[in-house]
Amino acid sequence: MDTTDSIETAFKPNPAVLYDVMQRVESLESVLEQEFEALKIQDLDHLDRLLNAKNTLLEEIGKMTGVQSPKDADELDDSWQNFRSKMLYCRNLHRRNEILILRKLDAIRGALKSLQITDPSSSVEVYDRLGKLNRIKRSRNYMAT
Repeated sequence: MDTTDSIETAFKPNPAVLYDVMQRVESLESVLEQEFEALKIQDLDHLDRLLNAKNTLLEEIGKMTGVQSPKDADELDDSWQNFRSKMLYCRNLHRRNEILILRKLDAIRGALKSLQITDPSSSVEVYDRLGKLNRIKRSRNYMAT
């Protein structure tokens, strides 16, 4: 048996393997949907659990299919067409989640930037030990340190 035959047969699964893979892909889709919801409400504990589950599913799918890159997926035979389309849908869900994360990071960066005062002559309102409001004028010396 030459290596070409073994590669071709590796990408032609029996129905039981294909069924198991598709079960994991369905689970992956569900995890990606839950990940989006966790991102929206900023539930970081749940998000962490979902990320672990997502990584585990992706590793299992990769081992079961032999697909580690998009090129590998192109070598699958026609019986994998449903797998390919579902994985493309999962990739789109992942990208949607990534966009949400990037938007939230941009909002955080914007908030942090607005808190940084770049004008050294601006004044800041602070409370003293007695709880009274004091206006403090920032000096260049303060900004230099």
